[in-house]
Amino acid sequence: MKILCIGGTGVISTAVVDRALAQGYSVTVLNRGTTIERPVASRAEVLTADIRKPDEVRAALGNRTFDVVVDFVAFTPDHIAADIELFTGRTGQYVFISSASAYQKPPAALPIRESTPLRNPFWQYSREKIACEDLLVAEYRERGFPVTIVRPSHTYDHTKIAIAGGWTDIARMRAGRPVLVHGDGTSLWTLTHSTDFAKAFVGLLGLPQAIGDSFTITSDEFLTWNRIYQLFAEAAGAPEPELVHVASETIAAHLPDLGSQLLGDKSHSVIFDNSKIKALVPDFICTTPFALGAREIVAWYDADPNRQQVDFELDAAFDRIIAAAQS
Repeated sequence: MKILCIGGTGVISTAVVDRALAQGYSVTVLNRGTTIERPVASRAEVLTADIRKPDEVRAALGNRTFDVVVDFVAFTPDHIAADIELFTGRTGQYVFISSASAYQKPPAALPIRESTPLRNPFWQYSREKIACEDLLVAEYRERGFPVTIVRPSHTYDHTKIAIAGGWTDIARMRAGRPVLVHGDGTSLWTLTHSTDFAKAFVGLLGLPQAIGDSFTITSDEFLTWNRIYQLFAEAAGAPEPELVHVASETIAAHLPDLGSQLLGDKSHSVIFDNSKIKALVPDFICTTPFALGAREIVAWYDADPNRQQVDFELDAAFDRIIAAAQS
């Protein structure tokens, strides 16, 4: 099977490329060649072109066709429209990476399934993903464009700290300083290791049953945010963390960039039903619980002090919000 991956060096896409190669597939990665944090595996073919410049892509691809095209860097309807023009007639399956944040917020019922409505009035990122899906579904229904839609939730690798302040929060916990947690810390969240996600994702590639359909891919493990912070503290060898709980709306008022993600996604409990993806990919089993994932993340940061970047502006904002809450 010949697979074209657009991007190929992100958290999700790197794991997918590695998994596809391990399965014996022929993988071509097309990107601008500017990312060095996650190098492309040597067994993959690499083409250099900017997907936002269709003429560059056509020149790089020539007359080649692929069994599967996966665009890991499509975020807006304009990106999708360009892909439809580029890959109509060139692939047997086009896979769009949407987002589980597109599901109804707040969810009316749990667990979240593929039948859960798509609506997110809080986060523009999610609304753009919904608009992309709408365009692709219409193209499939009207002209048979062979789309498969995948909705991951919070997927991480060893480089991604899954709490709001990133390394700033780890440094605060190691110093015994309080950390800010949205809400009361008891809402439920699902974290999926990228290598586990890749098992299900690569299993969908080339399946005729996946054409015209959508799939959630997440771990079955769900944790409270309080527990997620505690697991990071344990992984970092920090004392029991002092968790200061502040309403998400209050955090959003002080930190709008962080607030849109909280109100549009992380402040809502999410538990996902993965039965649909498991029916098509029965060997999909997640084997990295977050307790192990947190240790992997902290170990990667500890291996190089240059990675341990404290955001002093964010750190000061946390202090102000915490002080106001405690007073």
